[in-house]
Amino acid sequence: MQVILREDIEKLGKIGDLVKVADGYARNYLVPAKKAMEATPKNVHAMDHAKKMVSDRLRKLKKEAVADAENIKALAVTIKAKVGEEGKLFGSVTSMDIAEAAKAQGVVIDKRKLVIEEPIKRLGDYTVTVKLHADITAEFKVSVVAE
Repeated sequence: MQVILREDIEKLGKIGDLVKVADGYARNYLVPAKKAMEATPKNVHAMDHAKKMVSDRLRKLKKEAVADAENIKALAVTIKAKVGEEGKLFGSVTSMDIAEAAKAQGVVIDKRKLVIEEPIKRLGDYTVTVKLHADITAEFKVSVVAE
């Protein structure tokens, strides 16, 4: 019997795959547990349509991420912080501080998408990476200056 998988099943396939399994396995386990549905022409057509919709949405999100990356690459952020001896900061500059400084310049960045290699605890210039999409990242400069 052919079934369409509704979720990833180890050693069988991934979600949306059309697989051939034993009749008993499909009737007694996969279909009742809602892990698969019978591969009727109607269900196959519905799954193809759903796959097309998902791929279109992913393509649109990737296109938007590329546009956002261009805006972010042109960004240069300056953050003022209280400084102690030898240029050491009281505390550190966090991703939230960087996101707020970018927002003040008109570029909205989610703080969870910022990748800071090491904590910023000194004055100076740093490069911060923003992970916008699985394949798309953008870098911009962050300058930390004394208040």
